[in-house]
Amino acid sequence: MKMKKLFAAAAITALALGGATALPSAANAETATPRIIGGGTADFSQVPYAAKLLLNGQFNCTSEVISSTWVLTAKHCVGGTVSIKVGSASLTGGTEIASKRVVSWSGGDLSLVELAQPTNVTPATLGTTTPSVGTSGDIYGWGRTSQNGPAAANLKTANVRISGTGSDNAGGPAIQFRGVDGSCWKGDSGGPLVVGGKVVGVASTSSNGGVDPQGLCSYTNVSKGLSWIKSVTGL
Repeated sequence: MKMKKLFAAAAITALALGGATALPSAANAETATPRIIGGGTADFSQVPYAAKLLLNGQFNCTSEVISSTWVLTAKHCVGGTVSIKVGSASLTGGTEIASKRVVSWSGGDLSLVELAQPTNVTPATLGTTTPSVGTSGDIYGWGRTSQNGPAAANLKTANVRISGTGSDNAGGPAIQFRGVDGSCWKGDSGGPLVVGGKVVGVASTSSNGGVDPQGLCSYTNVSKGLSWIKSVTGL
């Protein structure tokens, strides 16, 4: 599955580092949202914080609830009228909540969406360290399940293995991994990389072209942006 840029159908630019591909701008959901290639259907009870980010009323990216009033996603996923759908593994299900404001990080591909109304969704726990090379993790998202197909009807997941570090779509610090049984693609942008029950990365770029379940992906390193997240949200 791929981050928002992954989810978008817009033209994809290859990043110099690691040959990863930058997802298209959030201005066009079909160009910016990635989907999981391979993998399988997720157990939503394990990630109740997974949420859909809507741009101008249409699904654009995956995201994660981190408190009753804040949602974390990729910076390239925002840019128009943002709202968030929570509480359902279905692409079309859940409760839609308008955004109050969006704050973006200058240090990488992260944005925070403040909700206009609080939600009682169980929030994600954020990671405080960078996982070691060889560590296993899981990714989640509603990104496309084939190169040019539609977004996944239900939340998907795939097992991945950390391969190193690199840069995200905005030139910020990223965790890189290769898929074990699936990889990120358009529409997965903004979605979580989970290691040890904690969100350690946010989907930013992919190099699998929508066809390689073992493809390389770069997720913005949450631990590197944690002080900024706390300063904005008060967590």
